[in-house]
Amino acid sequence: MGMIRAEKLVFEYDKRDEDGNVIGSRRAIDGVDIDIPQGSFVAVLGHNGSGKSTLAKHMNAILVPTDGTMWVDGKDTKDLEKLWEIRQSAGMVFQNPDNQIIGTVVEEDVGFGPENLGVPTKEIWKRVEDSLRAVGMLDRRKDSPNKLSGGQKQRVAIAGVIAMEPKCIVLDEPTAMLDPNGRKEVIHAVEKLRREKNVTVILITHYMEEVVDADQVFVMDDGRIVMHGTPREIFSRVDELKKYRMDVPQVTMLADELIRRGVDLPKGILRREELVEALCRLR
Repeated sequence: MGMIRAEKLVFEYDKRDEDGNVIGSRRAIDGVDIDIPQGSFVAVLGHNGSGKSTLAKHMNAILVPTDGTMWVDGKDTKDLEKLWEIRQSAGMVFQNPDNQIIGTVVEEDVGFGPENLGVPTKEIWKRVEDSLRAVGMLDRRKDSPNKLSGGQKQRVAIAGVIAMEPKCIVLDEPTAMLDPNGRKEVIHAVEKLRREKNVTVILITHYMEEVVDADQVFVMDDGRIVMHGTPREIFSRVDELKKYRMDVPQVTMLADELIRRGVDLPKGILRREELVEALCRLR
């Protein structure tokens, strides 16, 4: 069994009238099957309302299935006695950092999670320093989070989860408030953690360039998994992605347009260097 596994997962929200009475339901997750191995990097893509954030919240038991099953590190998320262990195993970074920053000083906030886990004090401060350095916020360790920009708060929130050293990190659009250089820095930090600690990384994002190094990509639409494969396999299907209102990396789009105009290029080019090399071979 993988680190994260779902079988016939269903989740329905109650629909209520103005008086709070239940008048129906909406199916946000509809029969999802996934199996994510330990230590892998997986990206989940989809337009707004596709169900990807709802799926993410099942991965550390913020939500539990209406039907079907979600396992985290072999534990059924419906088992309330395993809730603490599940949330130790799978750390969550929300899109809005204000939802998870609670400390009055940056370094205290980052150290809060490891302290709750019973990590020795000396090790806590090492983790705080290492994780803040990884996301480029070490020089702000003594600052109040209230003095930080939205992007800086997001970096602190990511550092807080990294410091807990979970087996799995679920990132729900973690770089939305960052500029392109900031996004690269944060993704690099998380990828470095995956390599060094064998952490499973699950990234939910709108930025296609962030997923080119993923082991697997899942594309969601209307609560279902509609595409699944490697980044190269997924991004070679440009027309299908457009059908689901998805973008592709700019270099992939350029290569696809050249192919349509008769240039003999391989499908699914993901990086600028690949395109340059392929074009040079045509000379």
